[in-house]
Amino acid sequence: MFKILMNASILDVIDPSRISSVLVLDQNRIHEIGNAELIEKYASMAEIEDLGGRFILPGFTDAHIHLQEYAMSLRKIDLETGTKQEALDRIKKGARDLKPGEWLLGHGWQQNDWGGDFPTKDDIDLLVPNNPAYLTGKSLHVAWCNSRALGLVGIDEKTADPINGKIVLGADGTPTGILLETAMLLVERKLPELNEFEIAEVIHKSLPSLLKFGITSVHDFDYKPAFKALQLLDIQKKLTLRVVKNIPVSLLNFAAELGLRTGFGSDFLKIGSVKVFMDGALGPRTAAMVEPYANEESNKGILNMDGEEFFEIAAKAADSGLGMTGHAIGDLAVHEILVGYERLRQYERDNEYQPLRHRIEHVQVIHPKDRSKLAELAIVASMQPIHASSDMDSADKYWGERAKLSYAWKTQLTAGATLAFGSDSPVESPNPFWGLFAAVTRKKILAPSPKSWREEQCLTIDEAIRAYTIGPAFAGYQENDLGQLKPGFFADLIVLEQNPYLCDVERIKNLHPVKTMVNGKWVWSAE
Repeated sequence: MFKILMNASILDVIDPSRISSVLVLDQNRIHEIGNAELIEKYASMAEIEDLGGRFILPGFTDAHIHLQEYAMSLRKIDLETGTKQEALDRIKKGARDLKPGEWLLGHGWQQNDWGGDFPTKDDIDLLVPNNPAYLTGKSLHVAWCNSRALGLVGIDEKTADPINGKIVLGADGTPTGILLETAMLLVERKLPELNEFEIAEVIHKSLPSLLKFGITSVHDFDYKPAFKALQLLDIQKKLTLRVVKNIPVSLLNFAAELGLRTGFGSDFLKIGSVKVFMDGALGPRTAAMVEPYANEESNKGILNMDGEEFFEIAAKAADSGLGMTGHAIGDLAVHEILVGYERLRQYERDNEYQPLRHRIEHVQVIHPKDRSKLAELAIVASMQPIHASSDMDSADKYWGERAKLSYAWKTQLTAGATLAFGSDSPVESPNPFWGLFAAVTRKKILAPSPKSWREEQCLTIDEAIRAYTIGPAFAGYQENDLGQLKPGFFADLIVLEQNPYLCDVERIKNLHPVKTMVNGKWVWSAE
């Protein structure tokens, strides 16, 4: 039995001016696309649904999300506020119902929104005196703790900084409660742990909140517990969107020994790339820079590894058929990973390996000398437009003129790199329409200015939509199944009331699907 979606405007992401009105589905895949003649052809053997003139697009892919972290963030105190006092009020309210010994968990604060200075344990000790508090910053590269949490894990003035991390000390030499990068692990290892069944349930409950945004596929960057949970959901047929699961470098040896390869898996869960962290983030100013941060002459951020170290890891992955990706935000981190990728491409040629679709995650600022290197080396630029909306003021403040090549999507696209857009949620909202708005306007989401920030990097709406559809499909080795509405492709699609290609750009952020289909089934509906 076929299914016919009729009376619709079916939009082609390659050529948006090419519009069809009828879509014929054969179970979970698209069978044929055309116009009224298809209704007569298939009517006797099809279920017919009238979409009332609405618009159909391929489902969006979020090419960089932390599924477990996102799902867990829905259970934490939301600390993304305009002032520190607002955050403190939420912390105080959240502390009221805590049981003895229970952790107070929050996420989303950003000191740059509060004047630039980090908060301290003193801000929350009186509000949460008897329970440990662990509050992750928006970037997920910094945490804010109270004295109870520091004492519980044994952090004091004598505690040494871990490799690639920092325990921030005050003028008196004692910890302030701020932990940067790997120092966060000192506390995270003490947090209550959920088993894979509990994590699977938390993730499963969060999926409708992604489907309502029109996200039908994601590239996930969480760790082993998330992978185990996602396998459970896949086995139980409870995954209602598709997942490309990237592997943390800590599991490379295990993956290699098992013989896992990039692309292996089911229709709903596939192995992606091996991920490393080259540096930190802009928010806590730990992204690795060639030159110091503006007004911080001694701070160039934290570089976790150089290009040679990256290549050694990447070569081992290549020997096993595993692709690579690296978190690289600062221009030094981006440069070093490109040095490693240049050697890796030569290594692939020397060993007659099939060149894989390696990536860089974020690419938030790039040195002028490296601006075309991703394209030259065929490295996917996995970027998150919504970061620019949040970070534009900080980029100007701490990177100065270097910010000309920050969040430089147009530069990468013009050079010939493949763009794969995502959200980095829960760092940002997973709403792809906010991401489209950011890509097209380069304005803040909630308080847009009349003028675009560094407008030479703005994309057109069709370029931005392709970066949420075709680009991620290519990066995930799914270009013959996802990213377009074509015969033979999976029936993963969204239905909209307005045509985003013709919508006023200022209204793009307000668009939302009325229905979302995955694998030929409606999995979410506003009705």
